[in-house]
Formats: sequence, structure tokens, C-alpha cells
Amino acid sequence: MFGKRTTIGQGAASLRPSAPAAPSPARTEAPPPREESRTPAPPLAAIRKPAQPVQAAPQRSDQYYQTKSMVFGAMIESIDLSQLAKLDLASARDELRDVITEILALKNVAMSIAEQEDMLEDICNDVLGYGPLEPLLARDDIADIMVNGAERCFIETGGKIQLTNIRFRDNAQLLNICQRIVSQVGRRVDESSPICDARLLDGSRVNVIAPPLAIDGPALTIRKFKKDKLTLEQLQKFGSISAEGAEVLKIIGRVRCNVVISGGTGSGKTTLLNCLTRYIDEDERIITCEDAAELQLQQPHVVRLETRPPNLEGQGQVTMRDLVRNCLRMRPERIIVGEVRGPEVFDLLQAMNTGHDGSMGTIHANSPRECLARMEAMIAMGGYSLPPKTVREMITSSVDVIVQAQRLRDGSRRITHITEVMGMEGDVITTQDLFVYEIQGEDANGRVIGRHRSTGIGRPRFWERARYYGEERRLAAALDAAEIRDEKVA
Repeated sequence: MFGKRTTIGQGAASLRPSAPAAPSPARTEAPPPREESRTPAPPLAAIRKPAQPVQAAPQRSDQYYQTKSMVFGAMIESIDLSQLAKLDLASARDELRDVITEILALKNVAMSIAEQEDMLEDICNDVLGYGPLEPLLARDDIADIMVNGAERCFIETGGKIQLTNIRFRDNAQLLNICQRIVSQVGRRVDESSPICDARLLDGSRVNVIAPPLAIDGPALTIRKFKKDKLTLEQLQKFGSISAEGAEVLKIIGRVRCNVVISGGTGSGKTTLLNCLTRYIDEDERIITCEDAAELQLQQPHVVRLETRPPNLEGQGQVTMRDLVRNCLRMRPERIIVGEVRGPEVFDLLQAMNTGHDGSMGTIHANSPRECLARMEAMIAMGGYSLPPKTVREMITSSVDVIVQAQRLRDGSRRITHITEVMGMEGDVITTQDLFVYEIQGEDANGRVIGRHRSTGIGRPRFWERARYYGEERRLAAALDAAEIRDEKVA
């Protein structure tokens, strides 16, 4: 198991310099990308927090870390990092394993075979990957990874946050891993620029805030993706939406309604947006605008745009509003904004109202009514001195449907409203709900019990649009089926 490998060119000796080399940072290849799709919280997630940290990795003793530091130092003195950087990832791992195995033998380290394998994997992850984060990134049931300094790492799984036994050597190692992550997308994090948004190669969203702003050491947050791409059918299976509601959402995506997905942090907005984009025709030109590119559209004609922060001199910043303005000149058929946070909502509404039907975006709000109010507030943030009625008329003429997502108190995620924007009555925007989620109580384990209910609307406002695309019978069947099911339940 620990014998010398002979299948990698000249073997480990090719990494050794003729004279001892001073340690220097090596930039090596990143781990292979993982596939996208945000992890949903299962509807029946356990709600009790465990008393002990989750065993995300084998429990290690202080002696293990001391031995690892000694072996790591000897390895750095034994190899030529510049030669290591030239190898591909698999070859570099094999070469490192050969060198580490030889060091363990020369120093007569008393370890079991399992401990030696763990150490080999740990050191390879430190040099070539993301260190202690690798076992967490490899797990498909984790939605979020939250590192609060070197000693404390939390994960969200099953809709609940849990403490793990993962730890870093020190804050310097954690900051080094943060820098490795953000440098892959051309960004930096250090004392002069302590806040950074970035992404992993699989599209997972990363946020880093470093000292002096983070008092107890660097804080790293990773919003992770599942390997299997989620669909509305899977969300229906999880209980996030009823079968009839999922069918209506498919029709909404197909007939090019302008959709705003509203919800709080961690409610599943981006997951739902990814699901809806699956029903866009493949011959449509789609342009996405995001702060950190997360959306993974499967259509062949997609242009992905991403914002850029200012450089050291404070120059070169490209905002979301710049991207939305520019994509209007790129002959889009649909514009998809990953997250609307500010004045760019004005440009998105303009795009929706000027021939780019089927555009979509997400916004932070706790209800469809709050979503409309937030749009008004964000337009005001842009410095526009428009009368409130004019702004509301712009919203009603642009937005067709608001889909509300919510993370419930037991950690489960539900689509709680599918709401149409109807128009204006005086100075008030009128809406009508097609589907709502009613909470009926909770079971003995504290899990929320509820059901998706149709409001009985038989002819939505987008009925003529559905007829134009030949989907009116399918829409009528879904609405009728929902009403029949509700009558049976009642």
C-alpha cells in the first residue's frame, strides 16, 4: 500500500531539488469541479440539535497534528514546489504520496495504516486542495459550510445547523485557503480588502470576511450545490410544492411570463430559479447577470455575466446595473438576474416592459406584497424622483408572477405563494394568489404540517398568453385538478 510508485514518470525523485529549497507558496490546480444545484432541505428534517459535534471527519488527537506538522515541514524541504506546480492534479497527488510515505518510513513514525492513510490524504488536501474543507465539500447532503475561525466549523444539513469536529491548524492556514479559493476567480482577500464574494469551480457561492473586520479569525461561508440537478418533480417529491402547483410553474416558465422569485436568505430562491429555467426553449438567447455566477442553465445559447469589484486603486468596478444595461444591447430574448439588490431593478423592469418577455430575477422579501414594496424602495435608492404611482404602474406592467419561497421553522423549504400581479386600483397594486401554503400545525417531533391549496382562480391573468403558446388546456387541467383535490380534502 505504501510502496514506491513507478507509474508516474521518474517518480518522487523528480520533485527533489539538488539543494534544499526554501519554502515558497505554490499555486496548483484546483480540485475537479462538482456539479451544480443547491441542496434542498428535506421536508422531514430532524429538528433536534445533537449534543456533540457532528463527526464530519475522523477525530484527531493533538499528537496527530504535531506529527502532521513535522511531516509537512520535512516534505516542504524535500520537494521542488516549482516542479510540483507543473504536474496535473492526479500526478501531483501521487508524487506527494510517495514523498510523504518515504518521510514516514525514514522518521520511524509509529502510526497505524489507517492513520497513515489519513495523514497522506490530509497533507495532499492542504497542498493541492482546500485542506480540512475537502471532506465537507465531498458530501452531497450539506447545503452550507460556515467556518468561524480556525477552531469552529458548522454545517447545514437537513435544514438545521450543526457543529462539526473540523478544525484548521491556525487562522493563517484558514486565510491561506480563503485566498486560494478567491484567487481562482481573479479576486483577493487580505487586510486591505477584507470582504470578498467569490465562487468555487462548481458555482458554489463563497463569502469571506477577514481580520481586522472579523475579530476571531477569518469567517468563511460556502453555499454549496448538490451533484444531482434538482427539478420541479423533485421539489414536488420533497413536499415543497403540490403536483398541480408544479405544473402551473412549468407553464409559467414555458409561456414567457415575467417572474420574480421572492424569499428570505436560504429559502431556496436560486434553486427554484434554476428549476424554472429548465422549461425555457433551447432556441432562445438567454443572458444571466450575477454577483457570483451560480446559475447553471442547460440551454445551448446562454451568455453568463458577472460583476467585478474595484481594484486596489478603487477603479474598474462593474456593477449589476452596468451588466443589466449592457445586456440590453446584446440582443437577449430572456434576461435572468441572479439577485436584485439595488437600483438595477429599474433596468430589469424596463427590460421586462420592452420586449424581453420571460425575464426572471430573485429578490429578498418575506411575502409577495413586501416584494412589491421592496422594488419601489430600490428604485428610490437609485435616485429616481418618480411619483409613486408611476413606479407602481411600471411594476404592474412589467411583472406577471411572484413566486414566494420560505424556509419554515423546522428547516424545511416550501413554495408558499404563486401570486399574479393584476394591475392598479387607484394608487394600490392589486394581486391575486393562485396557490398558497397553509400551515395546519406540527407533529410530535416539531415538524411543520401543512398543505398547498388552490384559491379557486379558474382563469388567471396570463390565460391569453398561455393560449398564444398553446398551453391553455394544460393550464385549465392543472387548475381544475387542484380544485378537485381541495374539495376532496375539505
